[in-house]
Amino acid sequence: MHALTRGQKAGLADLGLGNRFEIAIDVHTTSGSADISCFGLDADGRLSDDRYMVFYNQLSSPGGAIALRLQQGRASFQVDLAALPPSIAKLVFTAALDGPGTMRDVGQAVLRLGDGAQFALGGADFASEKAVILGELYRRDGAWRFGAVGQGFDGGMAALLKHFGGEEAPAAAARPTPASASTPTPAAAHNRQVSLSKITLEKRGDKVSLEKRRGAGFGRIHVNLNWNQQAPGAPRGFLARLRGAAGGAGGTDLDLGCLYELADGSAGVVQALGKRFGSFEQRPWISLDGDDRTGAVSGGENLHVNGDHFDQIRRVLVFAFIYQGVANWTQTDGVVTITLPDQPVIEVRLDNGTSQRMCAIAMIENTAGGLQVTKLAEYVAEHRALDQKYGFGLRWKAGSKD
Repeated sequence: MHALTRGQKAGLADLGLGNRFEIAIDVHTTSGSADISCFGLDADGRLSDDRYMVFYNQLSSPGGAIALRLQQGRASFQVDLAALPPSIAKLVFTAALDGPGTMRDVGQAVLRLGDGAQFALGGADFASEKAVILGELYRRDGAWRFGAVGQGFDGGMAALLKHFGGEEAPAAAARPTPASASTPTPAAAHNRQVSLSKITLEKRGDKVSLEKRRGAGFGRIHVNLNWNQQAPGAPRGFLARLRGAAGGAGGTDLDLGCLYELADGSAGVVQALGKRFGSFEQRPWISLDGDDRTGAVSGGENLHVNGDHFDQIRRVLVFAFIYQGVANWTQTDGVVTITLPDQPVIEVRLDNGTSQRMCAIAMIENTAGGLQVTKLAEYVAEHRALDQKYGFGLRWKAGSKD
């Protein structure tokens, strides 16, 4: 693997890379966390189409040209350069600190381009900056090249967005308790106004309340589960490391699902186990997008709640379950995001060290027409115990996804 230094440039062909590869970015900080992003820019270096800004509020670009998987302090971009339109001339990869620290507090930041090259920086390379342009892919004479940049910014993510010609969208109203609200989901396509921030529910019992859009419901409520598929020090990633602990067969399979109770008192479950994928357009107004058994799908696992029928839903308990393999939940770097149109993104991390196989992540409740999300962070052995703890009253039997 080539070790690049600040300012060095190289053609992808010279690095043994084609059009499709992974860009993995690790940022280790002593305080706060890092938000890692990719800006897809035009020939003038401007963010002329916000659909090609890929970050925590927007995990993929059109056509799957750029897809992001996030873990704590780590980001993995699956890039397909051939799928980019001619209007995108450059992909710029950045990191911005979220918290009181500066780039001087970074222990190490490393960007890896597949198996071809890596570029490393440390806190000693910076002063009081809050963000950094790590590197960029750009077109030159019909071929793609990479440049190791390492340029710092004092103003963090907002400064980066402004630098690339984008505009931060105004914050939507939200009432977090005690977390502080940030900004909503991504702006409309072909618009340079971008929503940057999020609400992180840090502790068990933290809540946030959201209000309906004027004259409308809550729209599509998107719940995403993502987890670490390549932990530090593992040559083939998190799942490969777990295969050894699981007897060498299949690795760890994390499942996203939910228990629900409708307004009429009926209850049920949506999950891959038993092929109960639900329905978005009719009762129970909740659906699951298939089943990622490997953790290799860049978009993770996704649950959708029809917020335009939220008046018919009383509560939804979002859970994750280790269907196969054995893991400490902290090692998964699991993170769940809940996004709604024109509302702040809500983030909940699976950060407990227990070996219990099931985690109650969050409760989404109808509160007199409003929507409230509460972090649960409760770990139990299996579905029946979860049901008994929260009183859904279902009858359980052994099941399989096959």
